[in-house]
Amino acid sequence: MPKWNLFKHQTTPMVAAKPTGASALTVTPAPVALVSAENSTEPVNKNDAFDEIKNKFLNEIDKIPLPSWAIIAIAVVAALLIVTCCFCIVKKCCCKKKKNKKGKKGKGDMGMTNLKGGEKQQEDDDEEDDVEPGLTGDEKEEEVKEKEKLGKLQYSIDYDFQENKLAVGILQAADLLSMDSGGTSDPYVKVFVLPDKKKKYDTKVHKKTLNPVFNETFSFKIPFQEMGGKTLVMSVYDFDRFSKHDVIGEIKIPMNTLDLAKPIEEWRDLDSADQEEPEKLGDICISLRYVPTAGKLTICILEAKNLKKMDVGGLSDPYVKINLLQNGKRLKKKKTTVKKNTLNPYYNESFSFEIPLEQMQKIHAVITVLDYDKIGKNDAIGKILVGSKATGAGLKHWSDMLANPRRPIAQWHPLQPEEEVDAAVAAINAKK
Repeated sequence: MPKWNLFKHQTTPMVAAKPTGASALTVTPAPVALVSAENSTEPVNKNDAFDEIKNKFLNEIDKIPLPSWAIIAIAVVAALLIVTCCFCIVKKCCCKKKKNKKGKKGKGDMGMTNLKGGEKQQEDDDEEDDVEPGLTGDEKEEEVKEKEKLGKLQYSIDYDFQENKLAVGILQAADLLSMDSGGTSDPYVKVFVLPDKKKKYDTKVHKKTLNPVFNETFSFKIPFQEMGGKTLVMSVYDFDRFSKHDVIGEIKIPMNTLDLAKPIEEWRDLDSADQEEPEKLGDICISLRYVPTAGKLTICILEAKNLKKMDVGGLSDPYVKINLLQNGKRLKKKKTTVKKNTLNPYYNESFSFEIPLEQMQKIHAVITVLDYDKIGKNDAIGKILVGSKATGAGLKHWSDMLANPRRPIAQWHPLQPEEEVDAAVAAINAKK
């Protein structure tokens, strides 16, 4: 193996030969040389140990039954594997540290980055990245504001200290957002006072306009000492006969921010309305029974539970009204007794109607739960619709009744907002 001659070549030892005879006596090293020789004994010994280990290693390699090029290739591959593993470990550790640093930046106001203003700089950089090419920051803000324009509303507010009445005037609106496909809307305004929301007023609907003139005034009887905790809400809606009315925008005015000593009249831009969860109005349990031979429909109002609070004391005085409708016309009307100061009334009152079998597919019943009020209008808590043209639970209940003649079928129904049921009834009548 000629290639290994370079590795097997051994250098001449640095130790001098042992002197003999007289020449040894004449060539006596100087004291300085003796000192240097003693100092150099340690590196010489280390070189001997290294040479010995190297020789043993080379002898072991010679015993391997592989050619030299194969051994070198294996060594190179092993070295590359080791370097690759080390690189991956180092990269993984560095990436993990970077992620931890980013996470610490986004933890909130308590981070050191926030205290030093570092996070604010990061947010500014992100905002600059979001700006479209060719637009400055001011132009971007103006574009966003233009997209958020929903229109404006002119209103008036006047408080009568002697009568303890708040008069809210809805005068007109301008530049409303178009909600219909024709580029217009059918706007009306809903006015109420938070947090009770008991009294709600709606203006008249103005068809196909973005600049309606209302000139309507509504009054709320509120003692002056309670005005500070109230919030006046004026919501502009787009009326839709066959579906839920869409809100265009709203104005919320905390009453403690107003000077009620003098009348107020002003314009204000509409704000986007909060998408609130559907308000829970309660549930009602009714029983339906139909006898085909006698042509007799019996609706029994059993009970209600978890009704919405309508009175100041946190209770209601609920009663139930039944309207039997055919082709949009009211055939008959019935109502239960009033249950005082309760949100879970029990009635168990039955009402019978004579309906021939051939007309049962044209009949539907609107059942309304109302809060009785001695002064003023009785407010509707919620409604349900049952019949062959109804949907959901109302249709299922009606179908179960017809499939089981002469048997009373009881079922719970969640109360729905009044405007939704009225829209469903209008849609049914429009299909006739």
